[in-house]
Amino acid sequence: MSRVAALAGRRIDAGDAAPARFPLASVPLVRERLRSLFLEHEISALVCSAACGADLTALEVAEQLAIRRHIILPFEVDRFRETSVTDRPGDWGDIYDRMTKKAREAGTLTLLEKVGTGSRAYAAANMRIIEEALTLAGNPPPSRATLAVIVWDGHSRGGDDATQQFADLAEEHRFEVAEVLTV
Repeated sequence: MSRVAALAGRRIDAGDAAPARFPLASVPLVRERLRSLFLEHEISALVCSAACGADLTALEVAEQLAIRRHIILPFEVDRFRETSVTDRPGDWGDIYDRMTKKAREAGTLTLLEKVGTGSRAYAAANMRIIEEALTLAGNPPPSRATLAVIVWDGHSRGGDDATQQFADLAEEHRFEVAEVLTV
């Protein structure tokens, strides 16, 4: 049975961030963990944002496995690129440009409008990722049709942690939840 994955997770750490949540050196390990998880769970579609780190790594793996990709951004493409992609170590800009271009051409790029800024915008994107995954799985989805993938270090940063908020939303919507550790 094929499944739809909704995914959220950590961005690449900024420089020498402490504690380490997703060091750039962990990308190959996370890539392999995502590949194994997508194959094990027979993922046929992936819904996520496109930030550096968890999102873009997952989108690359999905592309390699010929998994359909749906990208949800909380605001316009260029602004998101500047604030959530190229502001961290690594060569994420080209990957982002390729993924958003392909999603736009396929009609699977969603830009949210008038959802606010900062944490409100990211919370709205999280909710839309969940909603899109449910829609793709069939609403209401058949049992075990959806999987929430949380790519993180296994620890909440507190009340403003968008990854923890995503995990909570997924559980509220009865997704099975799988973690992919970044450290």
